[in-house]
Amino acid sequence: MAVLAATTGGALSAPAAAEGETPPGQVDFPTHCPAPQEAGLPPADGPTTARITVDHPAPQVGDTVTVTYQVLRTPALNPVGAELPADALTPTGRILLGGAQNGEVTVVGAKRNDPVPAGAPLPAVTMTGTFTVTAPGETTLAPGSYTLHTSHSLDLETTCTADPESPTPVSARLTAAALPTANLRSVFPGAAHGGPGDRVEVTAVGFPPGAAVTVAGRAGAAETADRVRATADALGTARVELPVTDRATTAVIAYEGAAWSAGKGSGPAAYTVIDAIPPPSSRTREVTATVEPGALGMTQAGEDITLGAVPYGDGGAAPGRIGTVTVTDARGGPAGWSLIGKVSDFTGPGGIRIPGASLSWTPKCVAAEGSRSVCTAGSAGVVGPDGALLASTPDGPLVGGTFTIDATVTLQVPPYTPPGAYTAVLTLTLS
Repeated sequence: MAVLAATTGGALSAPAAAEGETPPGQVDFPTHCPAPQEAGLPPADGPTTARITVDHPAPQVGDTVTVTYQVLRTPALNPVGAELPADALTPTGRILLGGAQNGEVTVVGAKRNDPVPAGAPLPAVTMTGTFTVTAPGETTLAPGSYTLHTSHSLDLETTCTADPESPTPVSARLTAAALPTANLRSVFPGAAHGGPGDRVEVTAVGFPPGAAVTVAGRAGAAETADRVRATADALGTARVELPVTDRATTAVIAYEGAAWSAGKGSGPAAYTVIDAIPPPSSRTREVTATVEPGALGMTQAGEDITLGAVPYGDGGAAPGRIGTVTVTDARGGPAGWSLIGKVSDFTGPGGIRIPGASLSWTPKCVAAEGSRSVCTAGSAGVVGPDGALLASTPDGPLVGGTFTIDATVTLQVPPYTPPGAYTAVLTLTLS
């Protein structure tokens, strides 16, 4: 388990509408736009015409979505009392999220405008921003307040807010898919070998509470006659004594349902039946040497993991890498192994969080010379609280070896995340 810390410091449009039709996502809502006090003008009230588009309408949890907020018409007027020159208007705004994910997205536009005559309405503006998808299902996006900052002889701000008596219309929607969940079911025999008929204490973990769990012996891909059933407790753990009487048994597995499957079963844990044969009655004697199976274990270099800093306002990628993990497999059986990682949310000043699904990695794995197994690195992608595969080796007739695993990690920090240190916990599980 490691602690991670990070320090903070053009979207695609929808299809065009035919002539005379309202473009998809275009909405009107009543707004109140008080003029800056220095301008000496009355408030401007009237409809704002806006449009929101997203670059990815069907993302996966953990993806970053770019949103564009266009104010196509505003009742706000030029507040400077004279012609506003070109490129003197900077817009900022808020997009309101609802449905599966609630919150706000801050959007900012470039300082880019044509000259505006005195007393004329301010021009259309375009603002963009990003946010990280944290929940599966449909999320709605509605236009919120926006501020038009003019810099000429004075810095003046006109903020337009929606009428609180009228619901803000939804301008865009996206539907997010949940991340696939890792199979964390595992089985742990109390001993790696024994004689025929020995009763082996076996612990099966990672099952749904109350699930009917079968613990069985296995020889290659087939089950042996050794089998016992139990019910998982409230923590998803089943503890049994498995009588191993079948001399063909080379591993122990656990699973839900009528038969083992990759989705609802554990990987095999090596177990060797040692059958001592008495020597014959003669002057010759057999000399027997036993190679006893060892253990599956791992070590990790270094301590806490510190990611790179990102500037306040811009947000962006905070890079880093996990400490090198060394896995040693000295069991001598047919079972491969898998190394799973999962990360909690990042918590910063005042309890502000960055979702754990914002952290992604690119794993790599190298087998030491002489190792019997081939090590496969997990896919590059989101780590998140549900877990992702860092590395694994397959089952085989005889496996084992020493493996070096590493991964670069990147935390996507949303724009305008408050400055400070954000800390999460990365947990690695070997089974």
